[in-house]
Amino acid sequence: MNAGQLCAGALLAFASFYPSAGFGDVVTEWNQHANACVLEAKIAPFAGTRAMAIVHTSMFDAINSIEGRYTPYKFKISAPPGSSPEAAGVAAAHAALVSLFPEQKVALDKVYAASLRNIAEGSGKLTGITAGEEVASKVLALRASDGSDVGNTYRPTTTQGAYVSTSLPVGTQWGKVTPWVMESGSQFHPAPPPALGSAEWAADYNEIKELGAKKGSRRTSEQTEAARFWTITGPQSFDPIVRQLAAAPGRNLSQNARLFALVEMAVADSYIAVFEAKYSFNFWRPVTAIRNGDIDGNDATARDPGWESLVDTPMHPEYPCAHCINSGAARAVLESEFGTGPIALTMTSPTSPGMMHKWPTIADYAEEVSAARIYGGLHYRNSTVIGKAMGEKIGNLAVQKYLKPIP
Repeated sequence: MNAGQLCAGALLAFASFYPSAGFGDVVTEWNQHANACVLEAKIAPFAGTRAMAIVHTSMFDAINSIEGRYTPYKFKISAPPGSSPEAAGVAAAHAALVSLFPEQKVALDKVYAASLRNIAEGSGKLTGITAGEEVASKVLALRASDGSDVGNTYRPTTTQGAYVSTSLPVGTQWGKVTPWVMESGSQFHPAPPPALGSAEWAADYNEIKELGAKKGSRRTSEQTEAARFWTITGPQSFDPIVRQLAAAPGRNLSQNARLFALVEMAVADSYIAVFEAKYSFNFWRPVTAIRNGDIDGNDATARDPGWESLVDTPMHPEYPCAHCINSGAARAVLESEFGTGPIALTMTSPTSPGMMHKWPTIADYAEEVSAARIYGGLHYRNSTVIGKAMGEKIGNLAVQKYLKPIP
């Protein structure tokens, strides 16, 4: 059985056990299907957020072309009166995903047919499908030359004849990808990380040296579990939260189409911004810094030649924190829609089987993400603070400038 057949089986089982009505609406349903496609394709987390943004801006502009409640992201096409916004959303998502993941077409065609069966037959269904397919083609064309396919030309630092690690870092060119809501990847470019001779650097260094070590750490068992829980990456690290909130009573199709589009665009841009910054500063990870603590020029940082982080260090520079900017961007959009007050959230993670995390507010969810990167030995505290702030700026920009309600 090949990968496409495996994916078909998984998606069909998903559709069989969870019919469209169980999702709340077609936007939430196809967010699930799109997440499944991203996982099946095994693409990098940042590439996964690009795919999700394509899917959800296609769905939003298709649905909004019919319902007209918000300013469009890029496209508002003409659809006959009575066109089905549900059919438009389903067709837009399907068309986008088949283009992005052609090897999964068989599986996608089957869940597409299952999804359409829940929509009443008639001319409105047909014109809705036509509208969805048209918008998806326009969004795909818009992103065709966004720089996401530029090759990895990272030049390792070495001297003539000297061996260095042959694993290339990832995302080296992603900071140059065309953003969704920002003007450029450098729009929220941060100040440099703390100077190595500073007290702030020493405090960050010693905190993560003690909290983030694989062996001999002073972490609690709960902190260790949180570090492992948040090794989940990409859309799967925030979309479950969005789906829960989208299921709130009284929400309509257009509201959820807008919600998902704003979150996916903001998080996709947060990856662009963070890689622009990461490769600008090229700042060392804790595992590198702590094993070289005798060369940073700071008497308050002691070298540990055998130090290792609790979880595996990602293959890109440290500053700023990517998980933190992602959750910060999602948080800003979600709080703009649901407020900052109490709202029960839960989530599981495939990287921490059997565990369910609960948060009383959206902010608590985002704060746990940041803390977990310290517990895992991956990011200094300053990096998490800067990452969160950058993400919040991007999320706020998305809400303030795009998909505005029409009076």
